[in-house]
Amino acid sequence: MALTPLDIHNKEFTRGFRGYDEDEVNEFLDQVIKDYESVIREKKNLEEKVSQLEEKLGHFSNIEETLNKSILVAQETAEEVKGHANKESKLILKEAEKNADRIINEALSKSRRISLEVEELKKQAKVFRTRLKMMVEAQLDMLETDDWDELFNEEIDEETEYEKELAENNS
Repeated sequence: MALTPLDIHNKEFTRGFRGYDEDEVNEFLDQVIKDYESVIREKKNLEEKVSQLEEKLGHFSNIEETLNKSILVAQETAEEVKGHANKESKLILKEAEKNADRIINEALSKSRRISLEVEELKKQAKVFRTRLKMMVEAQLDMLETDDWDELFNEEIDEETEYEKELAENNS
């Protein structure tokens, strides 16, 4: 049984002829020494344990600090990547808008050009129709002239003369 400070304080030694009983005092001192050594050993063990725990705590504190720094770096990197992605998306969007504008302008230009070509073809078709009409009318006028009748008559006369010559030659 370990001694308490109160036990040590209240310890009374019996008096003998020359004072306290030496054996009793020695026995008490032995008990105090044992308890004191036990307390010293326990204190030393506890100090070692505290030292180990402080070392572990320091290690874990370093890990925590490293993790916090890593988290900060990761957050900064994520923000940076997000910023770059936003910038890149804006650039892509601007480029797409430029391409869309270019395509629309090209389509409008092509549409205008085709429209002008269609108008030109309409004009040419009208001119062609007018010329064709004039040519057909001229041909009809030519058909309605008396020259055709004379032509038919001449051919008949020529044919008759040719037949006469043949008949003469055959006789």
